[in-house]
Amino acid sequence: LPPYVGMLLSLGLLWLVTEIIHRSKNHEQKTQLSVIGVLKKVDTPTIFFFLGILLAVAALQSAGQLDIVAKYLQRTFNGDIYIINIIIGLLSSIVDNVPLVAGAIGMYDIGPISTDPLAFPQDHAFWEFLAYCAGTGGSVLIIGSAAGVAVMGILKIDFIWYIKNISLLALMGYLAGAATYIFMQ
Repeated sequence: LPPYVGMLLSLGLLWLVTEIIHRSKNHEQKTQLSVIGVLKKVDTPTIFFFLGILLAVAALQSAGQLDIVAKYLQRTFNGDIYIINIIIGLLSSIVDNVPLVAGAIGMYDIGPISTDPLAFPQDHAFWEFLAYCAGTGGSVLIIGSAAGVAVMGILKIDFIWYIKNISLLALMGYLAGAATYIFMQ
């Protein structure tokens, strides 16, 4: 069965349990605590954002574009997973890390060790280093992470100010962390 069937079944069971638990409460309390009341509070734009990202990545994967990029990176950098991940991390300072990681998952297969140079098993160093690079590389530019964009709005930090005062430090920290990870391997 597809995963969404399990999710809908779980939602239905949760709905049933909450209706039973809150049946003795007044109508207003019931409405707030019911599944429908909770679903009304869901941040729909965020869900649509992630849905759009995953659909775009799936479209690129179906069209074969991610495979072309993976093979290009593999050829250009002789399969050096560390350089490939460092580049992906630096890209995450421009593009959000969620689509980059989703794209990397589409570019490289998760599977058992095989002769395919574009397949990495679960818990392989490639995936660990990708998590570090995509997560931390987004801090090189303030627009590379959702937290950075939020801080920009809250503290009124200017993009140019961030580049002048923080970006070099963030880049040095990113590269130092990457070097430490590589050294530990």
